[in-house]
Amino acid sequence: MATTVHEHQLDHVAHRDGNWRNLPPTSDLRRMKNPSPPPASTGIWVVLASITMTFSAFTSALIVRQGSARDWYHLTLPPILYLSSLVIIASSITLEIAKKHITAFMTSLHNGKVPTRWLYITFFLGILFVAGQTYAWLQLKSQGFGLATNVSYSFFYVLTVAHALHVLGGLGGLARVVNKLNNATLRRSILNAATLYWHFMGALWLYLLLLLWMKF
Repeated sequence: MATTVHEHQLDHVAHRDGNWRNLPPTSDLRRMKNPSPPPASTGIWVVLASITMTFSAFTSALIVRQGSARDWYHLTLPPILYLSSLVIIASSITLEIAKKHITAFMTSLHNGKVPTRWLYITFFLGILFVAGQTYAWLQLKSQGFGLATNVSYSFFYVLTVAHALHVLGGLGGLARVVNKLNNATLRRSILNAATLYWHFMGALWLYLLLLLWMKF
């Protein structure tokens, strides 16, 4: 009976659209309706590609400017930056632990306590990273090395501030994951996108630190 009703509905749609002669069988329709990737899964790669191009442009500008400038000053990187590197690496580890617990929680049909502890730890480490960057900026400024002091310092501030702003965006993504998890509306695609973005921020910072260490 269900099959008959379903076929009748298909015939009705086919006649209404005027394409009933070209309508494939029901089994073919099922094969044709392949699920498209979630917007979060597609959008995150667009975002990461855009960020990559932005920092690639910054890198190219830095290399060209340093090669043609006689007023390029060498900068001793504040030690806090190396500590910040350990913090952001640790945050990636805690986020993977959080993802493992959340995946198990979602697989068990939300039985038990909502596993937000490791997410909160990751969030705290992210804030600690940004605080470390801010301390480095204030330390350099107190020594007389501001944004407009020299072109080399300008590049340092542009690279580190731009990265810190993107980290803040990642913190916003983590906050969204926590909110949806507490409301039982979290989708795995959103969790995967937030995790991928955060790991990318960690890898990007290690690249920037190496670049600053080599060029400054």
